[in-house]
Amino acid sequence: MHPDVLIAYEWPLRLGGFVLLSLALVALERAHAFREASARPQRWLKHLGLAAIGALLVRIALPIAAVGTALHAQAQGLGLSHLLFPAPRPLLLELALGLACWLILDAAIYLQHRVFHAWPPLWRLHRVHHSDVEFDTSTAIRFHPLEIALSMAIKMALVLALGAPAWAVLLFELSLSLSALWTHANLHLPDPLDRRLRWLLVTPDMHRIHHSVRPHETDSNFGFCLSLWDRLFASYRAASEAPQQQMAIGLDEFRSPRSQKLLALLALPFRRRDTEAS
Repeated sequence: MHPDVLIAYEWPLRLGGFVLLSLALVALERAHAFREASARPQRWLKHLGLAAIGALLVRIALPIAAVGTALHAQAQGLGLSHLLFPAPRPLLLELALGLACWLILDAAIYLQHRVFHAWPPLWRLHRVHHSDVEFDTSTAIRFHPLEIALSMAIKMALVLALGAPAWAVLLFELSLSLSALWTHANLHLPDPLDRRLRWLLVTPDMHRIHHSVRPHETDSNFGFCLSLWDRLFASYRAASEAPQQQMAIGLDEFRSPRSQKLLALLALPFRRRDTEAS
C-alpha cells in the first residue's frame, strides 16, 4: 500500500487524534496531576478560542495549508525531491525521502522556535504561549493567531522548497500536534523512564523547564518532538534549578488574572507589560 492513501483520511486522523489524546491526557491529569491545577474547563475554552481564531486566519490567508502545499508541489513536480527523484519513485525511495523530509521539518520547527525567542518582534507574539502561569495539556494550543498563521506560512515555504511527500507532511502535522499535547501535560513520569525517553523524545518534565519563569531556563529545551536538536545545538537542560512541582511558570511581566483573559491575550503582543503589575 502506498503511503499516499493516508491523505484520504487527513481530517479524521488529525481531529480524531487530537480529541482522543486530549481526552486521555486530561483524564490522566485529573487522576495524577503533577502540579496544582486550576479549573480546566475555563482554560480549555480560552485556549480553544485562540486556536479557533488562528485556524480561521490560516483558512482565510493560507487556505491550502501545509498538506495542500505538498499536494500542489507533487502535482507540479516542484521542490528539491521532485527535481532529484521524479515520480514515479520506488516505494523504498519514497519512504526514505518522506523520513528525511520529516526530520528536516522537525529540525526546522526547533530552529524556528529558537528564532521566535531570539528576535524581539517574534518574541512579542510567542510570549502569549509563555505567559501561561500554569502548565497543562491546554497550554499546547495557547498561541497567538498571528503566530499560528506565520508558523504555517514558514512551514508551507519549506514544504514547497523540499517537495516533501504529502503523506510525510501529514504525519509531521500529526506528530507535531500530538507531541505538543503530550509535552505540555501536567504529568510526571518515573525518573528512570523519563531519562531513557529523553534520549529520543521530549517529555513533559523536559519541556516544563522551557516554561520556567527564569529566562535562562526559558531559553532551553526548544524541541517539540525529538530531543536530538537540543542536544546537538547545546540548548538542552536536564533539570530546573527549583523542584518542578514548585517552579514558577510563565512571565514575570504578565501574571495578573486580567492578563490571562482571551482579549488580553490577543492584545498581549502589542503591550509592554501587565498594567496591573506596573
